[in-house]
Amino acid sequence: MNTETHDSANVDAAEIDKFSRLAHKWWDKTSEFKPLHDINPLRLGYIDGHAGLAGKTVLDVGCGGGILSESMAKLGADAVTGIDMAEKSLKIAKLHALEENVGNISYRHIRVEELAEEMPHAFDVVTCMELLEHVPDPAAIIRACAELVKPDGMVFFSTINRNPKSYAHAIVGAEYLLGLVPRGTHDWQKFITPAELARMCRQAGLDVIDSKGMTYNPLTKIYRLDDNTDVNYQIACRPQ
Repeated sequence: MNTETHDSANVDAAEIDKFSRLAHKWWDKTSEFKPLHDINPLRLGYIDGHAGLAGKTVLDVGCGGGILSESMAKLGADAVTGIDMAEKSLKIAKLHALEENVGNISYRHIRVEELAEEMPHAFDVVTCMELLEHVPDPAAIIRACAELVKPDGMVFFSTINRNPKSYAHAIVGAEYLLGLVPRGTHDWQKFITPAELARMCRQAGLDVIDSKGMTYNPLTKIYRLDDNTDVNYQIACRPQ
């Protein structure tokens, strides 16, 4: 595989390097990845509630260390494939799945656009969570996800809204005041409004059938899903 070619296509090398340097901490629930562990039950429940993961073939785009991928496999998916461009994260994901004896999961170092050419309409469920705000061309990722899902399948995205409130919460609050994630994790200019995401989905042949916001209470330190999409939010889509 010519990684230089792949890495230059819709991949931010600085983002890959950032997550690669933290790869050994993916499964440390007290580390920088604690928020992902905290929100994972909410993400998992949202996906399973809409798609019914049991017996399904699932693709997790931008899987990182496998937190969501592995939980979907454990919930009864027939087969889960996780893909990411950070090889160090994939090594951690593979090792953890081996330690947990999760046999219905596999990981690949491949761009989603490339996989879409290789395996069109191959998956019942496609998830792409917390990735779109980290790539140069999110619309291309969405198009590839639409190409990978079966005509009767479902696609899920999560990202961060772009407005003054999201800057205050996701950048100032989460990175500088509360220290929930490392400073520099996010670039506010790459955040995506729900209207922009819905438009990109429609252009890719996907209809948004549901959206939910995710809020964090700094006093109780609890995340919950609600109808407020001002900051973090996720959507469920079906092919048109």
